[in-house]
Amino acid sequence: MTHDNNSFSIHAVSIVNLGCAKNQVDAEYLIRLLEDEGYAYTEDQSAADAIIVNSCGFIQPAKEESISVTMELKARYPEKKIVLAGCLAQRYAHTMALPEADAVAGNRDLQAVIRVLGELEEDGRPVLVLPDAPRELRRNLLLSSKGTAYVKIAEGCDNRCSYCAIPLIRGPVVSRRIEDILEEIEELLSRGIFEINLVAQDLASFGRDRGAQELPELLRRISSLSGDFWVRLLYIHPDRFPEEILPVMKADSRILPYFDIPFQHASEDILRRMGRRGTADTYLELIARIRKLLPEAVFRTTILLGFPGETRRHRREVEDFLKAGRFLWAGFFIYSPEEDTPAAGYAGTPRARWSRFRAAARKPRLEALQMEISRAILSGFVKKPMRLLVDEPVQGEELALARGYIHAPEVDGSVVLHGEGLTAGDLTEAQIIACNGIDLEALPLLR
Repeated sequence: MTHDNNSFSIHAVSIVNLGCAKNQVDAEYLIRLLEDEGYAYTEDQSAADAIIVNSCGFIQPAKEESISVTMELKARYPEKKIVLAGCLAQRYAHTMALPEADAVAGNRDLQAVIRVLGELEEDGRPVLVLPDAPRELRRNLLLSSKGTAYVKIAEGCDNRCSYCAIPLIRGPVVSRRIEDILEEIEELLSRGIFEINLVAQDLASFGRDRGAQELPELLRRISSLSGDFWVRLLYIHPDRFPEEILPVMKADSRILPYFDIPFQHASEDILRRMGRRGTADTYLELIARIRKLLPEAVFRTTILLGFPGETRRHRREVEDFLKAGRFLWAGFFIYSPEEDTPAAGYAGTPRARWSRFRAAARKPRLEALQMEISRAILSGFVKKPMRLLVDEPVQGEELALARGYIHAPEVDGSVVLHGEGLTAGDLTEAQIIACNGIDLEALPLLR
């Protein structure tokens, strides 16, 4: 399709993707939508007529990054059209003053991005946020490393944690049909994808909009598929954790015993203020039940520090929780007040600001503790075999960066795999020979 106009013509479009894996899936959908409308997608920003910033708006640092990238792109390419899309655009489309953005398009319906591109060929600064329009979208190009793909099984969230703006941005949970998910997974496997990463704002909420918790059934249906592949579950809310998935995972080793569970805190006082129902004890009991059935299970979690009212005692509870939970991976974030969330109402007091200040000072101590825990767990893999998926060969060296079942894409450590002729997407049985910090080192067993 040709998009000619006396004032401006857009033929080639590039995308800068920011934020989480769910945003990456949206970017992949956008590429397909662009091509269906006759635009040419290019990774070369200098060759593009328009650049889409697929923004993140979850926490303050992510917002700042999205705004900074938009401003930098306009400064570097003043002649190009810059479109602000994604979560930040969805939330602040009609209130944010950012002249560097030539257009703003929300993400509830990605067709908004296509429409503003058309309007950009006319005078003006289009701003468009469309209502929810659940539809099955398809992808051609994948932005993840070779052999791996993310599959979004639901959109939105109903958990209503008091600090979180995701329901305001993405709306209530809307689950895809199991049949559509299976069809997409089968198509990806036929293209040579080995690792399927299931993503949603909360996998545990899958099917709740239809009145049932359907993640166990989805995994049973995936388990019925033939072939050699991995399935990884990313982000399961602990208060809704569907323990019915555990027997399914035990029966099928292709569904990896990797659990990404964002506990967020350990103090019952803080968890209640966050709108969460669990306690450190109930969460540790959940971990124990998982490990009892799946002894090889590894855990990733996130901890939110500096929530209003947090004290030294609460931070000590977090420290004790980390020691007892023995998480392989943990990320630590400082609370940032999000307007229109319940927690924002008590985030502006001097005591709340002091909590954030003290949490920022305490964060390195907790990160150091977690580093010790991670190293101890990783050292236990030395002299053991591990199946690895090669992410990236190191240029000019006879080695590559790879991952095992214990590593989610992009967020965890890596395995430095020695060997000749390694290429992205290769599968290799290897022997772990050393632990260096949070990375492992390995030699191939069979090639």
